[in-house]
Amino acid sequence: MIKHETAVPAIAVTIGDPSGIGPEVVLKALADPELAALAHWILVGDTGILREVGKRCGLDPDILAGASLLDLRAMREPLGFAPGRINGACGRAAVEYVRQATQMCLRGEAHAMVTAPLNKEAVTLSGMKFTGHTEFIAELCGSRDSRMLLASERMRVVHVSTHVSLRRSCQISRPRIVRTIELGNEAAMLLGIEKPHIAVCGLNPHAGEHGLFGDEDMQIIAPAVQTAQARRIWCEGPLPADTTFLKAFRGDYNLVVAMYHDQGHIPMKLLDFEHTVNISLGISIIRTSPDHGTAFDIAGQNKADPTCMKTAMKLAAEMASRKIRPAAGDGA
Repeated sequence: MIKHETAVPAIAVTIGDPSGIGPEVVLKALADPELAALAHWILVGDTGILREVGKRCGLDPDILAGASLLDLRAMREPLGFAPGRINGACGRAAVEYVRQATQMCLRGEAHAMVTAPLNKEAVTLSGMKFTGHTEFIAELCGSRDSRMLLASERMRVVHVSTHVSLRRSCQISRPRIVRTIELGNEAAMLLGIEKPHIAVCGLNPHAGEHGLFGDEDMQIIAPAVQTAQARRIWCEGPLPADTTFLKAFRGDYNLVVAMYHDQGHIPMKLLDFEHTVNISLGISIIRTSPDHGTAFDIAGQNKADPTCMKTAMKLAAEMASRKIRPAAGDGA
């Protein structure tokens, strides 16, 4: 358990793929004094990588305020580190950072975790089967019911399915939709929304047009929405996805439930790519991540923008603070 008395949460931050922009955006984010003061940040990675990247950015990781370093020495071969190049050793190291940060949260050594981007191809080159951060962390947490939530200041979207084929994503079920609505509602409240208003998208064009374009909306989604409503969750649907996101952006809804990956990702990335954060739901820990990749094309050039990483870290600090505040009050 977390043993030190602190007014701020302890949060583990993985540096991502050493060859990508992860280490750079982490260091740049922590150079912001306002962000640094929000938590005790524990950088999980390789000290040698951080120092090398710090030289290019003009930042010394050893003197960052509010941060400590957990050196895993996962990069056993120094030649495996080359900015902008896909490498199996970097993929293996990036996964190890995530594994250790997750275990820190499970052991109570951190209140939350933030993950810098890794590269699925690099992980695959290391010999591991890997579909994504969310699924890997969920497995470590013993959860088979995880979801992905994308959040920005203006809009939030939770997905019924994510990293599966479009054909498979159409095989929706009533219990999974209900659970997605529940998880989204819980997350929205943890984000500070007292009574979330939730829009549930249809699967088919125009939400099926009363069965004209498919009956999944009437036969599966509508009953799921009714079940959630009976559990005192404010939600409505199925709604046509082509207009629902505009209404959510204008403030009619606090959260949108998307049926599949691209239905939710495209509008979120179009509207606010720089500030959109990925939040894992349905697991026993708090985990956020910037919603961008390793950007190998600019890695090692001191060009990476830390805005999205800073947003992910701020959100993790806010969620962790709300989660531990009741416990602190109980002990008063």
